Amino acid sequence: MGNGSMKSKCFKEQGVDGTGNTMVLEGLKARIEHLEAECRGKDEELTSKDLRIKQLQEQLANQMRVEVELKEEIQKINLQLNNQIQTKIGAAESTPAPVIGLRVRDTVNKRRGAKAGVSAEPTSRTYDSSCLPKFSLEMARVPKDASVKKLLCEALCKNPYLRSLEGQQLRDMVECMYLKGYQQGDYIIRQGDTGNHLFVLAEGKLDVLQDKKYVTSIAVWTTVGELAMLYNCTRNASVRAVSKVKTWVLEREAFQNIMRMTAENRHQQYRHFLRSVSLLANLPEEKLSKIVDCLEVEYYDKGEYVIREGEQGSTFYIIAKGKIKVTQSTEKHKDPQTINFLQKGDYFGEKALISDDVRSANIIADEDGVECLVIDRETFDQTVGTFNELQEYLQGYVATLDKHDKKRQAKRSDSVRQHSPPFSPDQCQLKEENTGRISPPSLSVTLDSLEVIATLGVGGFGRVELVTAKNEDEEEPKTFAMKVMKKRHIVDNRQQEHIHSERRILTQADSSFIVKLYCTFKDNKYVYMLLEACLGGELWSLLRDRGSFDESTAKFCVGCVTEAFDYLHHNRVIYRDLKPENLMLDADGYIKLVDFGFAKKIQVGQRTWTFCGTPEYVAPEIILNRGHNFSVDFWSLGILVYELLTGSPPFSGSDPMMTYTFTLKGIEKMDFPKKVSRRPEDLIRKLCRRNPAERLGNLKNGITDIKKHRWFSGFNWEGLKERTLTSPLKRELSGPTDHRYFDSYPPDDDVPPDELSGWDIDF
Repeated sequence: MGNGSMKSKCFKEQGVDGTGNTMVLEGLKARIEHLEAECRGKDEELTSKDLRIKQLQEQLANQMRVEVELKEEIQKINLQLNNQIQTKIGAAESTPAPVIGLRVRDTVNKRRGAKAGVSAEPTSRTYDSSCLPKFSLEMARVPKDASVKKLLCEALCKNPYLRSLEGQQLRDMVECMYLKGYQQGDYIIRQGDTGNHLFVLAEGKLDVLQDKKYVTSIAVWTTVGELAMLYNCTRNASVRAVSKVKTWVLEREAFQNIMRMTAENRHQQYRHFLRSVSLLANLPEEKLSKIVDCLEVEYYDKGEYVIREGEQGSTFYIIAKGKIKVTQSTEKHKDPQTINFLQKGDYFGEKALISDDVRSANIIADEDGVECLVIDRETFDQTVGTFNELQEYLQGYVATLDKHDKKRQAKRSDSVRQHSPPFSPDQCQLKEENTGRISPPSLSVTLDSLEVIATLGVGGFGRVELVTAKNEDEEEPKTFAMKVMKKRHIVDNRQQEHIHSERRILTQADSSFIVKLYCTFKDNKYVYMLLEACLGGELWSLLRDRGSFDESTAKFCVGCVTEAFDYLHHNRVIYRDLKPENLMLDADGYIKLVDFGFAKKIQVGQRTWTFCGTPEYVAPEIILNRGHNFSVDFWSLGILVYELLTGSPPFSGSDPMMTYTFTLKGIEKMDFPKKVSRRPEDLIRKLCRRNPAERLGNLKNGITDIKKHRWFSGFNWEGLKERTLTSPLKRELSGPTDHRYFDSYPPDDDVPPDELSGWDIDF
């Protein structure tokens, strides 16, 4: 009886447990069904969003096509309106006073699209014996807590421009920032003032005002004023403290010196590495600098193979950081044996630069974070030269190649490739030209003997006037273009070095594609340059009126600029301010480069650091303060080709900083308008390569590569140089005082104060 009771109880408990499990399972099943239903809903929602994204992408593509079509239509309408305006002006010439007002107002409107150059203070000074103060990072450091440094780094990294800089550069910038407080109502930045500082808001509230109207507020740990780090820009808005605020401040001098020191130190380190390589030890400085520009960084973690034994190799490596293990197969051992360890400064694979190398050992990273500088044979051949072209520099290496191979227990490869005959020494080095002053045409003019006829242009530092020299003995007056620059404005913006450089370069220049300088003058208020008058007008205004040029016209323009660059670069002059606004047409319709305010003479292999140029035409390395050389002119040439064919440059934003951000994104993934055909597109993309060493014109054949590009097939370069080629831009001129192709400008009533510091003693 007891056993039966017990059995019944057990069955009862099992029945309860079974019911409980069933309920749990049903609950789980219901939950799973609910979750599956939710997932299906989410999937449907995601599918719907994907469809919406595709629809929006199609809409965007359609809108972009419509935008291009509208731009072309606007250009056509502008051309018609300009023609109508010119017709009305011509008809109204019998009433001079109203016409002047009309033409001046029209000029103000028409020149709104003209691009202005910008410049920081020069980083060198040769016009006097003083030198620029030496910057010391240690002296500029300001102590701050690690938590503050982290917040500042994060704030800088949120900025679209600053995030493109290197981590070490940002950390050094943070080290140099100092704390500054402002009271409620204080202006941190005033619209119209010249900027020199970057700010990060640490505490409080700031409002942004434009033309005294509220625009937005600035959040804590936000960067403001970064454009002032590049050059002494004019602030386009005001920033006012709404409450008591604290900001961290960085000065432009500290920023530019940090950028320069970082790039210089890296360049010197890479150069030192390369000089230690026996293959490269005897290369000229110019070629070594090109290799430095081509080096790329590759990263490896412990155990990763950099090179495998027996594989074909075409890449040369230098260890920049970390430790590497070398292993090699032997007959006595099954597994490869460690035969060496390599560390920072060591190199391997150099033979791959001149021959089809079979790797004789394994190269393996022996720790995390190994960094190697690399260059492949194709890049080496294009930028520096092939084995045959460089034989005079490589003889010592070839003679000792067996010795090096034995040391590394490598198998010798005899498959040295055959190539075209080597360059002559003229082609391997920049040609040295006569640097003495050119004897200008015989002139007996003084400043007082010049009479102003009209204003040809207005720039940042002054004006260009069409002047005639009073000479009663001559039947036809002799005219010149006189550049008049305000000395006080030059000094206030610290541009004396640029003005001196312009004078020196133009004094020495002798090219039919460069404007001639006859003489210079000065008084207490101005410095003057008496230049050749190019009365065919400004290329920019002609491009504006036409909307764009056909390929034949664009090719002629680019040909003239290419010849000018060929002459300048052979004389070691970098131009740095190419744009249609700086291209003038002479009486024959040929283009001449004018405005050499940003031009500079540099030595072979040298870099220069001053931020200068026109925002839409500035190369990435200038924006990033990495130092630049002749290659920036080739970048700007690519931008010019694009603008001539389309009517506007490829990179343009609502403000300079946005333009620079677009430029840094590059041209590689950009879609070109249909009006730019395949060949000019290929030329533009090759001229605007992100890496300066890879740009067409900056390779081993120099500017010849541009002249031989497919776009120029059949172009008469000899006729262009001899000026026998008929220009498609030639305009009729009634005489040496005919200035009809220039816009009209209001008189300058601003009389500057005297400037008597003496910096212009050579003028």
